[in-house]
Amino acid sequence: MKTLKSRSDFERVFTQGKRYNHSLIRLVISDAESEGDPGRVAFAAPKRLGNAVVRNRSKRVLREAARSCSLPVAGKDLILFATPATRSASPFEMHEALIGLCRIAGLDG
Repeated sequence: MKTLKSRSDFERVFTQGKRYNHSLIRLVISDAESEGDPGRVAFAAPKRLGNAVVRNRSKRVLREAARSCSLPVAGKDLILFATPATRSASPFEMHEALIGLCRIAGLDG
């Protein structure tokens, strides 16, 4: 799974991307920089969610949901944000939430 790493890429997706919200996940989608680029994904958990253990668990569950949905999609850059409800969500609930967001966003997920 390719990930967004540079600050400039993260900011580009965040400022130019389209946002989709669910109580468990927030999704930001933007087109990749050039036409043939493979898709990339980033996982974010803000400090307000809790300590490092809580944030890392949230990102782990987000990563697993992204894997099960076959993300990232070629030509798209994505950022998945954890929400306070992510802390207590099961992996199955996260998978279902992400499937719903992908369907709304028009991704093959």
